[in-house]
Amino acid sequence: MLQLEIDLLMKDRQWLKQRLIELDGYGYGDYRSIRGHYGFTDASSAFNLSLNYVQRDPFAAPSLVCLQVSQKVAGFPVRWITEYAAQTAIADYLTRQVAQVAQSLQKERGSGKSGQIKIAAPSQAVIRRTAIWINSNGIEARLTVGLPALGRRIAGKAAATLLCDSIPQIVSRCLRYSALDAAEMERYIQTFQDAEALRHQLAQRGLVAFIPEGACLPRRSGVDERPLASGAVFIPPSEKVKLQTPHSGEIKGLGIKAGVTLIVGGGYHGKSTLLKAIEQGIYNHVPGDGRDRTVSHPDTIKLRAEDGRSVSGVDISPLINRLPGDRSSRSFSTANASGSTSQAAGLIEAIEAGAKVLLIDEDTAATNFMIRDRNMQALISKDKEPITPFIDKVRQLYDDYGISTILVMGGSGDYFSVADTVIAMENYQPRIVTEQAKAIAQADPNQRRSEGGENFIKSGSPLAARAILPDSLPPQKDGRSPKIKALKDKMILGYEEIDLRAVEQIVEVHQVKAIAQAIVYAQRHYFDAKKPLSEVLDCVMEDIAKGGLDALDEDERRWGDLAMFRRFELAAAINRLRTLKTASISYICATETAYR
Repeated sequence: MLQLEIDLLMKDRQWLKQRLIELDGYGYGDYRSIRGHYGFTDASSAFNLSLNYVQRDPFAAPSLVCLQVSQKVAGFPVRWITEYAAQTAIADYLTRQVAQVAQSLQKERGSGKSGQIKIAAPSQAVIRRTAIWINSNGIEARLTVGLPALGRRIAGKAAATLLCDSIPQIVSRCLRYSALDAAEMERYIQTFQDAEALRHQLAQRGLVAFIPEGACLPRRSGVDERPLASGAVFIPPSEKVKLQTPHSGEIKGLGIKAGVTLIVGGGYHGKSTLLKAIEQGIYNHVPGDGRDRTVSHPDTIKLRAEDGRSVSGVDISPLINRLPGDRSSRSFSTANASGSTSQAAGLIEAIEAGAKVLLIDEDTAATNFMIRDRNMQALISKDKEPITPFIDKVRQLYDDYGISTILVMGGSGDYFSVADTVIAMENYQPRIVTEQAKAIAQADPNQRRSEGGENFIKSGSPLAARAILPDSLPPQKDGRSPKIKALKDKMILGYEEIDLRAVEQIVEVHQVKAIAQAIVYAQRHYFDAKKPLSEVLDCVMEDIAKGGLDALDEDERRWGDLAMFRRFELAAAINRLRTLKTASISYICATETAYR
């Protein structure tokens, strides 16, 4: 009854059209008078239109428009809009359809951003976004629209055409089941559900990743994530793993087991391409992507060296200890970390955030962090070298805490002795060569000495846990929340810039904006001198699970350009904040359960 009363009080399409024509020639600021809710009652595209934010200038950020279509009008099958996986897949599909139609409808309608119609454009990944929500009640689509202007005067007739004629076409062409390709939507849902089923079987089978037969892993370029048209088709080795899917039946492929795995081979034979596919296997992908059934453990993190990054209060003592001048590395901070130090800090931060699988490519790793060969050991004694190389810790990481590692290694056979599985890539095709690699390692009588001790962490010296202090984000001059600017490889919070180039599992700028919102949200509610960072991450992710990404939008702007992220990328952004202030409050229990 309340909803009916609200509908009766809404202004209609004709009122909005007439008002826009009346505003023609007025100053641009008068557009604010049209803020509100409108009911469009055409039989073919009945919907509600809300203008939640109206830009103050034609050159400013465009206005926010929300379209709400009831399920009675949208007409989607009930089985699609009541199940999480189907909801996610359909919302993603509709976002792509709206993006295409909006591009065809937008045209130059004056100065600045006049005439723009946009929705947050998705990547190849299928993830939850605020651009479109769908459930049993209906669909909500959130667009940005550039309200037309001539100079800084309202172009009222153009605005009336834009909002009252063009926008309804998006509803009629994209948000009604009868206007869409039902078979294509079904394929989106089935691809998503198959990938989810494959990922759920990984732990049951003792796997951390699965690459199916027939996958196309190479991408077109570093800035184009679409599959390479002439990319090699993936053919798994004879030791195939067989997994079941609800729609495609049995699928065969390469299963990468938990433990320590090496990917070896000559240059340009596909080692890094395979690792990149595993890195992106945390996401489901659109049909035809080539990686749409390549899956990895959801708690997989890519690590790399990152010269120059800041580090705040990280206990890197398991990897770097006995610093010159008797400086402690139990709560290590620096504004300009070296490659090895940044990689050590990144590893400990990953453990702190709850990682279960680590990915490392030797091309982006610090050599002195990864290996110290026998000749260097002979020349520089261990008591003169603070760094314990990863080769002496990678086995302990799995044996002590169940954290697996997959390494691309083309330059050092010393890792053969600590690996559980060795995969050789040749012309983009894998072979299991574990037995040969182990035989080579055992035949060498002059192997290097291990420098890692018996355990990853010394007995009785667990890792120090960190709390994030509330003043880690400096206050703004006006006392309000910091302004947010998001780019693919960085974010700006107020006056602080966070470099995200090394956080390689972020795939959309919309994730960056959502992470920035989450940092501001966490500062308001959870940064506390007594609360470990791991608990802060738990709290933020739980709030999003309950209220969606809108839980981060405390100003109620109803942003349409936020995309779902993981706790690991949120932690990575927090850890790269150069104004970050931390305190050691307790210790992470040095038991296996602490990392599971």
